[in-house]
Amino acid sequence: MSASSGAYEPVSHVIFDMDGLLLDTERLYTVSFQQICDRFGKQYTWDVKSLVMGKKALDAAQIIGDILELPMKAEELLDESRKIQEDLFPTAKLLPGVERLIRHLKKHGIPVAVATSSAGTTFALKTSCHQDFFALFDHIVLGDDPEVKNAKPEPDSFLVCAGRFKPAVAPKRCLVFEDAPNGVKAALAAGMQVVMIPDDNLDPQLTQEATLRLRSMEEFVPQLFGLPAFD
Repeated sequence: MSASSGAYEPVSHVIFDMDGLLLDTERLYTVSFQQICDRFGKQYTWDVKSLVMGKKALDAAQIIGDILELPMKAEELLDESRKIQEDLFPTAKLLPGVERLIRHLKKHGIPVAVATSSAGTTFALKTSCHQDFFALFDHIVLGDDPEVKNAKPEPDSFLVCAGRFKPAVAPKRCLVFEDAPNGVKAALAAGMQVVMIPDDNLDPQLTQEATLRLRSMEEFVPQLFGLPAFD
């Protein structure tokens, strides 16, 4: 556990990213893109992956194709990857500590929501085996939501998410959970504190901005942010 500062402000609402934070889908993205890269003798490395985590799908495909100099258009790369992901995404599993924390917050009346860069179709695939779990959230803001004009690292998704709580809540009262550098930047730009749970493969230099960094959701201590302690 490490922090960028010694003090935390109390919060009343919690917003969660999804890919690589609630679900182990980042691993599945790696499998799908590497399968395509193998045909061209390229490696989908963590240096590349860290640049696209949290971005919208077509933007991510453009960056991957440009950096790795793949002989295909971004649209083609996205289409091929999605065909592979159709089989992979329904196998996504909840990450350790996730369900315990969400159910704990719900039990104590803490409003919770999801702000994800995933669009509707891929969201449905990823959550198909976890519909009861995702029904626990007050609301879910998707990457193709018409009110989300700009993708992470811009703050739009988190600001839209905060505005949809009933009643709407000030950004400073929200705590965000993220795994991606772009997501951390988006949360901070929205004026929110952010707990980062990065993949072990991510360059530690890309985790420095977070309010708090953890190895796993299982390490989270709710009362640090004025939330009810685990029973």
